[in-house]
Amino acid sequence: MFRIRVTLIFLLAILMSRSQAFQAAPLPAARDTLVLSIEQAIAMALHQNRDLMIAGEERVKANAQVGEAKSGAFPQLTASGQYMRYIKKQVMFLPPGNAINPTDKTLLFEIGSNNAYSGAVQLSQALFSRKVGVALQIAKTYRQLAAESYSAAQQAVVRDTRKAYYQILLAQKLVEANRQGLEVIQANYTNIQAQYRVGAAAEYDLIRAEVQLANTEPLVISAENGYQLAVNALKNLLAIPLDQPVVIAGELSYEELPAEVAKQAEAQALAVNPAIKQLSLQEQMLDRNISIEKAGNFPTLYAVGSYIWQSQDNTFKFGNYNWANTVNAGVSLSYPLFDGFRTRNRVQQAKVERNKVRYNRLKMEEGLRVQIQAGALRMAEARQRMSGQEKTIEQAQKAVRIAQTRFKSGVGTQLELLDAQVAMTRSQTNYAQALYDYLVSKTEWEFATGTSR
Repeated sequence: MFRIRVTLIFLLAILMSRSQAFQAAPLPAARDTLVLSIEQAIAMALHQNRDLMIAGEERVKANAQVGEAKSGAFPQLTASGQYMRYIKKQVMFLPPGNAINPTDKTLLFEIGSNNAYSGAVQLSQALFSRKVGVALQIAKTYRQLAAESYSAAQQAVVRDTRKAYYQILLAQKLVEANRQGLEVIQANYTNIQAQYRVGAAAEYDLIRAEVQLANTEPLVISAENGYQLAVNALKNLLAIPLDQPVVIAGELSYEELPAEVAKQAEAQALAVNPAIKQLSLQEQMLDRNISIEKAGNFPTLYAVGSYIWQSQDNTFKFGNYNWANTVNAGVSLSYPLFDGFRTRNRVQQAKVERNKVRYNRLKMEEGLRVQIQAGALRMAEARQRMSGQEKTIEQAQKAVRIAQTRFKSGVGTQLELLDAQVAMTRSQTNYAQALYDYLVSKTEWEFATGTSR
């Protein structure tokens, strides 16, 4: 009985200690809400966007390649060592009929030991090699290409962040418009319901109001889901955790593009567009690659030298070994006489690759002109749609107020009120869509002209 009591007390103590541990354990802190303006969103994207980080690694790689290309111009120093066990040793032949071998047969003498050791240090320095200099030029051009790629990635991140931000603002407008429409329809349903109770409205009007309310509520839910999806897309661009609460501080607003600025940007687009600049640098690299392949027809001259020491002994008493040292220095010249037309064909291949990039650059320049013009046309179209929808919104809001007054006074019908509300929601949505289209077209135009900021 005593043992049972002790056991129960022990178990109770364990449970109490665990309960206190659970109570003492701190709960995970809730994340603070992050308020983002469009400028803050762009700054955050430029700091931690994953694609931009990848482009940054390419710059590091390009710098390392420049260092690798420079290594060909520096002396090359190598050390080597060798141990050889002769299972059957080498022999020396002594011809017959001489003072050393007076017999009439060739004699064989084993030479050396069963164990041989050697070590060497070799030094070489390029004195003349066309490939080394051209390779360094290519590496430096690749570094410029990596820098342009990073700049292009930055502009692409700015473009994508702006578009994602505008998508959220558009989704907000759609949520607001649908909620306003739902409020009007709910008020209409409440009014019809009250009238139906006192016999002032027909059952048909009540059923129609219920149906309209049931059809409108899913539109609000869909708009809210669209807003959340747009927020998640921005979080992904900014590398923000999905559970991080975010509030968007801005709103859709019209930003006029001055005609003088647009004209100047279009004139300079081919010179500053990041994609065009990258293709131009690739073309330069391939031009130099042709020079590298042509270098196969030129001689190469190297200064070489080595220091070798070796010994043979079977005692494994290394301190008593006799070591023989050899030192040599000289120059090495090689000149290709015939390589089976290998160099000529490699030069031809390099020219083809260079021409392909050139044609791609010309094609992109032509497409860029079309893209810039299309962007300007889309901005003009969106401006016209905005101008028309501004007047339509005012008229639709006025029509809703009139329809509500007429319906409450018994002069108008429910159908008039519902049509007026649908027209107002549509006009608000169309205006928000037109403004969004303008801002997105402007963003794409800025990216095409290389003026993204």
